[in-house]
Amino acid sequence: MAKNKNLHQAKNAKKDEFYTQLGDIENELRHYETHFKDKVVFCNCDDPYESNFFRYFVLNFNRLGLKKLICTCYYDSPISQTKTGKDKAHKIIINEMKDFDNNGSIDLDDARFIIEKALKDSDENVLSVLKGDKTQTSDTSLSLSLA
Repeated sequence: MAKNKNLHQAKNAKKDEFYTQLGDIENELRHYETHFKDKVVFCNCDDPYESNFFRYFVLNFNRLGLKKLICTCYYDSPISQTKTGKDKAHKIIINEMKDFDNNGSIDLDDARFIIEKALKDSDENVLSVLKGDKTQTSDTSLSLSLA
């Protein structure tokens, strides 16, 4: 029998998601930074609240010159449900990142502010429910990836 005790514990605890480390993402994507200018990035992630890809792109949105960041979330994401109150698959569209809390830098608190504001009213950034389950091959995900 395999001696992957941590994997078995994670499986039993229903915590079987192992996320790419932010440092690894930064080290790889630094080679491609100039290619992101005026582009739309689609992150088909399990949960933007846990995804380091979401963190990387939201924290570097302005520096990379992104046009838009679209992130999707599975319907059964436990963290996202507690943050948004939505028990369905949903998408977050970020068209603008700025220092909303005026602390002198753009950070995850600003991203949280954007999501909370998008939940309350429509503005330049959007949080909405998706049709379907948000699997990578669903029509909704495929249409978003072509946006």
